[in-house]
Amino acid sequence: MKVYPFIISSILFFTIFLGSCNSNPVRAKATGFAYEIVVTMDNAIWDSEAGKAIKADLESAIPGLPQSEAAFKITYVTPANFNGLLTYVRNILIVKLDNSMYTKVSLTYENDRWTQGQVVLTMTAPDRESILTYMKTNGTNRLTQFFTTVEMHRAAGQFEKNYSSEVMENVKNKFDIMLNVPTDITYFRNEEDFFWASNNANTGRTDIIVYTFPYTDLNTFTEEYLIAKRDSVLKENLPGAFPDSYMATETRYNLTYTPITLRGKYCGVLRGQWKMVGDMMGGPFVSHTRLDEANNRVVVAEGFVYAPETNKRNFIRRIEAALYTLRLPDEFDQPAVEPITPTERAASN
Repeated sequence: MKVYPFIISSILFFTIFLGSCNSNPVRAKATGFAYEIVVTMDNAIWDSEAGKAIKADLESAIPGLPQSEAAFKITYVTPANFNGLLTYVRNILIVKLDNSMYTKVSLTYENDRWTQGQVVLTMTAPDRESILTYMKTNGTNRLTQFFTTVEMHRAAGQFEKNYSSEVMENVKNKFDIMLNVPTDITYFRNEEDFFWASNNANTGRTDIIVYTFPYTDLNTFTEEYLIAKRDSVLKENLPGAFPDSYMATETRYNLTYTPITLRGKYCGVLRGQWKMVGDMMGGPFVSHTRLDEANNRVVVAEGFVYAPETNKRNFIRRIEAALYTLRLPDEFDQPAVEPITPTERAASN
């Protein structure tokens, strides 16, 4: 089994290659649900401040949701009990201490270690103190970022094979772009420079919108400009059920704007909450904003969720994964899932 060292970048959406093992045969597909993880380490580590820091990382609150939801559901098990079906789970974190073998904290990952479609992340360190120092000084929610990227890639890979043909056909004909979204998103409406589609579900309603506007200057790619543009476009195109009601950005709570590199180009990721002015509806949203230089236009693809009766983590993350499949006209020959290799460098304290 080949092991790849890595350093996690908070602004990079990278592909985790699901390669095959060269020594142990792949016996079955990985088990477990999205955003669930098995964590194994000695009790002495788990109960220490270092273990608490690891747990706090993986259970950190997801930004942009109306209610606090943990990034991952953790199943903790000691090394002695880590066997059988637990080794088949899709996400696994192994923590090992040995001051005779390790001089610093390092992170490595393996694909398909015990089963197909699995990612195993191993943290090695000389002692608990070095882990605690590492968790405090090497970025916020480093472990969560890694496993979230893994799950995003899995979902986007599914959309590459199975996607809504209605959405793909409409956005390609209307905007000359490609976008793979879940197959259940089939209800749609076309407007001038605006496209809306939804799964129209009774539970976990998920919508996607796409719109474009002319590019003028660099100020376009700022949080303030994109929020103002979003509110203007949605007020015109997404009216509510009551007179004078319409969708808008909820600015009372934290909004985040993060620049990332996607297909070698700039992409602005805006996330937060939406609301219906004049109504009681609301929920989380996330958008990708990209510059189509060839056509001197800005392309925005956004997903939002309405699920007042349940948790929203998996719904919003599923539609967010679809946004990574957006391809501009000069990217049609590229795969829906971007094949970016993680930086091969061991993470250390």
